[in-house]
This record gives sequence, C-alpha cells and structure tokens, in this order.
Amino acid sequence: MIGGFLPSIAAAVGLALLGFYAPNLALYQAAYNRSDQIQKDLPDALDLLTISVEAGLAFDAAVSQVARNTSGPLADEFFRVLQEMQIGMGRTEAMRALGDRTDVEELQGFVTAMVQADAFGIPIANVLRVQAKEMRIKRSQRAEEQAQKVPVKILFPLIFCILPTLFIVVLGPAAINIYDAIIVGQ
Repeated sequence: MIGGFLPSIAAAVGLALLGFYAPNLALYQAAYNRSDQIQKDLPDALDLLTISVEAGLAFDAAVSQVARNTSGPLADEFFRVLQEMQIGMGRTEAMRALGDRTDVEELQGFVTAMVQADAFGIPIANVLRVQAKEMRIKRSQRAEEQAQKVPVKILFPLIFCILPTLFIVVLGPAAINIYDAIIVGQ
C-alpha cells in the first residue's frame, strides 16, 4: 500500500512543479524568439522603409508598405503603429510606444532616432539611410561573433565523440597485430 502511495505523491509534486514553472518558461521562450525575430528582420525592414521614403512616399505610407510586404512580429508592430496613428495618437507617441513594447536595443535606437528627427525637423530619408547602414553593420558583426563561437562549441563533441572513434579505427588493427604477435608468438 505504501509502495504505491509514495510514487503517486512524488508524481503529483513533480507535475505540480511542472505546471507551476512551465507556463513561465514557455512565455519566456516565446518572448525571446519574438525579440530574436525582430532583431533579424529589422535591417531588411529598414532597407525597405528607406527605399520607400526615397521613392517619394511619406513616412506613414512607407511604414504601411513595410507592414504589408513583410511578415513576422516586426510587421505586426509596424501595423500596430499605423493603427495607433489612425486612432489619433501622434507619430511620436506611436513610435515611443513601439520602443516601449519591445526590448530589442536596435529597434529602440531606431525609434529614438526617428523621434529626434521628427522633433528637430531632420529629413527622414537621411536618418533612415544611416539607421539602415548601422543595422546592416550590426547584423554582420553578430554573424561574425557567432562564427567565432563555433570552434569552441565543436571542441567537446570532437574530443569526446569523434577522436575516440578515430583512435579505435586507426589504432585498433595495430593493437590486434601487437596482441597476436605477443600472445600467439609465444
């Protein structure tokens, strides 16, 4: 009777802990994936935004163009900015709300630059061009950083999985020959 009771209690406690922590972990992972996707999509979206503004579209129409022609969380955020501007919120407030909703540093920097350009009357095309160039540079730097981490990540599988197998294949026949020569040769 007691033998069946303790595992049931342990399973109930384990499932309760899983039920308590799993939603937070799932939410954290979803937020991380969303931020990562925004960070990856931002340089391309800024390039499209820059091209649209330089082609003669107003900033709001260019944002609309980016929201329609891209997909993912960044397109959703741009669409929300447009909705907020349509319901009467000013462009500056809508852009600041965009920066507040996300925790991506590059997007917050873009929002700050756009708000300052709007406040000081700087041409938006120039600001967008500089921001797009900066985002492309940051993307290439992140790629280089990840490429430099690869040798460290591959070191442990190489040492513990590949090299022992290689030694067995290379030294195995020699060990068998040595064994035969020593034991059989006597």
